Amino acid sequence: MDVNTLKSVYFIGAGGIGMSALVRYFLSKGKKVGGYDRTPSELTLKLIEEGADIHYDEAPENIPSHFLNPESTLVVYTAAMPEDHILLQYFRKHGFTIYKRAQVLGMLTRSSKGLCAAGTHGKTTTSTMAAHLLHQSHVGCDAFLGGISKNYGTNLLLSDTSEFVVIEADEFDRSFHWLTPYATVITSTDADHLDIYGTEEAYLESFSHYTSLIQPGGTLIMRKGISLHPRLQEGVKCYTYSTESGDFHAENIRIGGGEIIFDYVSPLGNIQNVQLGVPVAINIENGIAAMALAQLSGVTNEEIKAGMASFRGVDRRFDFKIKTDKIVYLSDYAHHPEEIKQSILSMRALYEGKKMTGIFQPHLYTRTRDFYQEFADSLSLLDEVILTDIYPARELPIEGVSSQLIYDNLRPGIEKTLCKKEEILEILKGKEIEVLITLGAGDIENYAASICEILDERC
Repeated sequence: MDVNTLKSVYFIGAGGIGMSALVRYFLSKGKKVGGYDRTPSELTLKLIEEGADIHYDEAPENIPSHFLNPESTLVVYTAAMPEDHILLQYFRKHGFTIYKRAQVLGMLTRSSKGLCAAGTHGKTTTSTMAAHLLHQSHVGCDAFLGGISKNYGTNLLLSDTSEFVVIEADEFDRSFHWLTPYATVITSTDADHLDIYGTEEAYLESFSHYTSLIQPGGTLIMRKGISLHPRLQEGVKCYTYSTESGDFHAENIRIGGGEIIFDYVSPLGNIQNVQLGVPVAINIENGIAAMALAQLSGVTNEEIKAGMASFRGVDRRFDFKIKTDKIVYLSDYAHHPEEIKQSILSMRALYEGKKMTGIFQPHLYTRTRDFYQEFADSLSLLDEVILTDIYPARELPIEGVSSQLIYDNLRPGIEKTLCKKEEILEILKGKEIEVLITLGAGDIENYAASICEILDERC
């Protein structure tokens, strides 16, 4: 199906962060756009305000009439949607063209130079940072992001003239295999999604296959130390990066007073005194990767330096809700043990000597089953841990798998509490808080406003 000639697009799972960028894209092209999502959210309500026709009852009779012509309607669904979902069954039965989200993203980006960020963690911040660097420069870009940019209030950026598109390349369900990057960063390959891949070896193989999709003459920028054997086409250049070593790295790092400044070292030209707009230590490495993509795309050093300082971050990624001398509260989407570790260590570097309390909502039964010891090890870097029940997302419960597994393996002597998520606010009222982090990819963020109210009274 030619996306230029279709009249309407219907999304199954329209409120997902990746899906909503495509909803906004097709709205910008003047198409009739709508779809289904399980529950209302802030994002679906914004999409409705922007012109999307979204409903929350999955019965096929609720599909608006202008999406019922299979010759003019494209149906897009998220990989997190069960294959036997009633709406998918309906559209298949009636002969509609049906694509996964990643297929559409790959289709839309074939004619552009795709700048992609892949990896177990870091890809959302890195891709959003790279998009900001390009968008605020003379180069410009389109961007389909996996988070809401705090600079722009959206996960979609559009340009009338740029040949570049920035994409978050998601490994879930092998979605990134639909892309053909012009240049890509790989931030990490720590095993995840083993419910999909089965083994760590299969997970790594998916990244190796992804590197084979880089366009001839393109570029791979891989974090130094990753256990990955790239399979590159002819003429693809390969660079390494990390915080302190590699082709791209930082020197003269200065952390203090709530600021981080460093010198950027690059084979394409060094930049002195780069200031991080979101001053957490892990963003040094994310920033190096984003700056490398920007340099390769023709963004000037002066534009890069200005863009790094003006970057305001991504909702739920190192998202400071309160930042005072007395109390600091950070919301973070971290839901993998390594992400949690890096988040805590970054905050330790900024607030050395402060008591650090974390509230963690595990995401998925399978991930908890596979990594409960690693979760416990990472969370044990905190002074106090409050654990809630597992957020199931797309999964059914697994016998014997609960947050108790993590709780029981926390280091001896650590302050710890196991509770229902509904009990979080009452528990916090009795806690002395200096630095608080809420961690998880579920609905823990729904409590952020109420947590702020409790803490604001103490500031």
